[in-house]
Amino acid sequence: MSSQRFYHIGFGQEDLGASPPAMALLSGDPQRAYFIAQNYLQDVCLLSENRGLNSYVGYLPNGRRILSTTSGMGAPSLSIVVNELIQVGIQQIIRIGTCGSIQPHIAVGSIVISSAALCRQGAANDIAPVEYPAAADPFLTVALVKAARELEVEHYLGITASVDTFYEGQERTDSANPYLMRSLHGITEEYRHLNILNYEMECGTLFKMAGVYKFAAAAVCGVVAQRTIAENIILPKKDIAIQNAIATAVNAAAIVD
Repeated sequence: MSSQRFYHIGFGQEDLGASPPAMALLSGDPQRAYFIAQNYLQDVCLLSENRGLNSYVGYLPNGRRILSTTSGMGAPSLSIVVNELIQVGIQQIIRIGTCGSIQPHIAVGSIVISSAALCRQGAANDIAPVEYPAAADPFLTVALVKAARELEVEHYLGITASVDTFYEGQERTDSANPYLMRSLHGITEEYRHLNILNYEMECGTLFKMAGVYKFAAAAVCGVVAQRTIAENIILPKKDIAIQNAIATAVNAAAIVD
């Protein structure tokens, strides 16, 4: 077993012990990774707080050993973290994130489970061609849907738009740059008519990495903005959305093989 500690995640195979976990719950926000570790896992051990990429290892109530770890914001950061996680032996990854709905029937506080992604991300283009499919693992995805049903969480399954920027790329004009390139004008409406459910910033690259690296990946995001109404995040319902996404992911991790 290698004793190498990886430069970005700050830990290596040796730190995971004789029974290393095969699954990681991957959150963009380090506080979310910490919350999951402290509230859903047992016998938790801090692996690293390197570069704000906090990682914890612990046990689910059913005895499964699992990581709760941080990807940082956006696909470039996620691509680094995921590459190193695969090198320490992770075989399954569930992303737990936030998103903005672009469909009028998908309310803030609910969750979106991504079956696949329209991937408009530069990091993904370094991993596979534009045409390469960005598809979630069907077994992890079914586990997420099953968990959401059992928890009676309002949930939606479908295609996600993964883009690199929070403002321009998601057609926001209420920002430091109110002027969008012509190619971005009307893109949200176009995506809506293509039956895309939501915007987020990571899962397209994650799914392409899974295909190339041969691991299983899925994604669940709490809906924190309703883009058919406004550009802003609805803070009073943000915690509900995130808690619904976390609970769904944790319960899916407990039932999947």
